Amino acid sequence: MEKTRRFVSVKTSVPGPKTQELLEKRKQYVPQGISLITPIFAEKASGAILEDVDGNVFLDFAGAIGTLNAGHCPPEVVEAIQQQAGKYIHTCFNVAMYEPYIALAEKLAQITPGSFAKKTIFLNSGAEAVENAVKIARKYTGRQGIVSFTRAFHGRTLLGMSLTSKVKPYKYKMGPFAPATYKAPFPYPLHKPASMTDEEYAAFCVSQFEDFLLTEVAPEEIAAVIMEPVQGEGGFIVPPVAFVKGVYEICKKHDILFIADEIQTGFGRTGEMFASTNFGIEPDLITMSKSIAAGLPISAVTGRAEIMDAPSPGEIGGTYGGSPLGCVAALAVIEKMERENLVGRSRAIGEAITKHFKALQKDFPVIAEVRGLGAMVGVEFIDPATGKPAKELVGALTKGSYEAGVIVLSAGIHSNIVRFLTPLVITDEQLQEGLDIITDVLKKLQVPAGV
Repeated sequence: MEKTRRFVSVKTSVPGPKTQELLEKRKQYVPQGISLITPIFAEKASGAILEDVDGNVFLDFAGAIGTLNAGHCPPEVVEAIQQQAGKYIHTCFNVAMYEPYIALAEKLAQITPGSFAKKTIFLNSGAEAVENAVKIARKYTGRQGIVSFTRAFHGRTLLGMSLTSKVKPYKYKMGPFAPATYKAPFPYPLHKPASMTDEEYAAFCVSQFEDFLLTEVAPEEIAAVIMEPVQGEGGFIVPPVAFVKGVYEICKKHDILFIADEIQTGFGRTGEMFASTNFGIEPDLITMSKSIAAGLPISAVTGRAEIMDAPSPGEIGGTYGGSPLGCVAALAVIEKMERENLVGRSRAIGEAITKHFKALQKDFPVIAEVRGLGAMVGVEFIDPATGKPAKELVGALTKGSYEAGVIVLSAGIHSNIVRFLTPLVITDEQLQEGLDIITDVLKKLQVPAGV
């Protein structure tokens, strides 16, 4: 007998009949290279709830891949966009400036880590923010080398692909890639040798980075190191604090800029406004996008004023960079996050998800680890008999979940991690209903141990 749900309502198969018609048009007019994670077409959405064109109502645990920390269509953000659209939509900041750009730059200077003077450039996407952070770093240092890390994701542009670690689907047969880009080893605490303590493992990972500077590229040739404080697409991997601090200090020692890619970790996701705070560092440059404006396409690079001023006029910027609509939306999002303490809410959500899946670990040995910071939680699944990644199980789990009314994503280079990016405005009741649905799907796929 099906359980009665308060929020989820799946009336048709997924995909439903209207969606299937639209999928046929998609096949005809949209290239297959754009991934299709959940076979639905949205009709309307609010908070953590999304309704498709077939009338099916879903709980959204994906949040547009971490874009909707403030939820779908926050009323105050919608109002700000509507008011701005009635004044002017676009003037190009290079041609005719507007106050929201300045107001948002000032706000980011206040809320990003570091008490030093900061400046900000606004752009359109996360990948564009990464590209510009690298341009600025190279201009300031006069060096070319850029170091990223194994399992990193920094975008799909040429430079973004070059810095990204996962070959398929992001890089396969799309080279050659940008020169002077290097990948250093990144910790994976789940795979820590049993003989090592946590402290020893962190020290070992720092020593690997030091060796990397001897075997791969000299520090004098490196303009910047770019790091996701918590790896996103790579599997929601939380590195040891001592590792992040160690790399950060090595950068300082060699006058290498430290770029924190906070595109997925920023704006409350990890239980702090920015994840860098969890690690006690003050990045030279921070890249932001995703949840900055509740879904409007805007991104930012905020950094030390003297670094940001390195490019001469005209060397950075773009026609649509810092859209007025995006700026007012971002200001409304930040105000909402501060007013409603969504950073604190992030910690509560993360604790609930972690507690739920750690309790399941006892009966489901396929759950290798539950990890994360704040509401950025990943659950890694393996075959307990072999220890190999359980990619097929996770694929079936995400599929079964959306068919039952919960949208959830996978992650990791083996696609064996379920990642949670719920809007931070989700209620306790909505969160629990979604977790119960996912658990029911897991139980149908896996017989609990001892049963």
